Amino acid sequence: MSDSSLAEQILTLARWAPSGDNTQPWRFQIEAADHIVVLGHDTREHCVYDLRGEASRLAHGALLECIALAASRHGLRADITTRPDCPDEAPIYDVRLAPDAGVTPDPLADHIESRTVQRRPMSRRPLTAVQKAALEDCLAHGYTVRWLSGRDRLRMARLLFSNGRLRLLLPEGFPLHRDIIEWGARYSEDRIPEQAVGFDPLTARVSRWALQSWARLSFLNRYLGGTLLPALQLDFLPGLMCAAHFVLLAPRPPQDKADYLAAGRQLMRFWLTVTRLGLHLQPEMTPLIFAGYVRRGTQFTRVASLQARAAHIAGALDARVGSAESAAHTVFIGRLGQGKAPSARSLRLSMTRLLAGKE
Repeated sequence: MSDSSLAEQILTLARWAPSGDNTQPWRFQIEAADHIVVLGHDTREHCVYDLRGEASRLAHGALLECIALAASRHGLRADITTRPDCPDEAPIYDVRLAPDAGVTPDPLADHIESRTVQRRPMSRRPLTAVQKAALEDCLAHGYTVRWLSGRDRLRMARLLFSNGRLRLLLPEGFPLHRDIIEWGARYSEDRIPEQAVGFDPLTARVSRWALQSWARLSFLNRYLGGTLLPALQLDFLPGLMCAAHFVLLAPRPPQDKADYLAAGRQLMRFWLTVTRLGLHLQPEMTPLIFAGYVRRGTQFTRVASLQARAAHIAGALDARVGSAESAAHTVFIGRLGQGKAPSARSLRLSMTRLLAGKE
């Protein structure tokens, strides 16, 4: 195998890193046998959930951790630097691969491709002390996990239900919601397949009809309670049906690009450990994103009542995670538990499409 094909093999595995709505905000260049360039971008121009590029930066961190894990299979160390003076919305990362006798294959690499999102209800069976310890110990020094179970599970389900209705009423979110689902599909290379969303067949049919235009969706929401059933199926019931919700806290409130990259790398290790333990996970990030907008005074919608609803959700989230200070340290929220593996999932773009200049 040539050195360049080894680099491509590393990227072929690493490309399975998670990203919001399967956007895959990166392209690759193989500059030399030991030099990979990751051309990052964010989705702030079209995604109301990424107005500052922070969600995409978490995904970039997850990808870079996957590259390092994949490289460890070959006894290679991945030295990663961010190029200075790049546009904030289009960072470039240089990855230098170097043989290192101290690098051994990291077992988490074995779970990169099998890691998935489970959006449907899971078992309520509590996590064991061993499982919790493994998940807490996989994180770097200073990162901690807060577990929300028992009565907090119902409180989180209510918060997620309220947040789900906000998402569906948000006019700025409509273009994204319209485009991210590949209807009738079990798998999708660049979107979320319908069968992985969590709809029952009737709700899927109604949602597919309504998402053809904002006028249809507005009519459904105004006169037929259109947000109720999707928020119940996609937010409230899954929020109840899990072992626990978890809050991933960083050593300090994230302030810059490097903080979000570091958090993304720790998230990746946490999620892969979830998979190694035979558990499943679903992100629950939009309440945290809206809370961040409220905390910074970011006007993310033209509808004043929805901006006010986001402030209420931010307050409820502060109560769930413990305090406003804890919320400021929070970099990721999700739920996890046991159950069947999802029967549908998002795939990834081919390497031909991901290698810049070769599509």
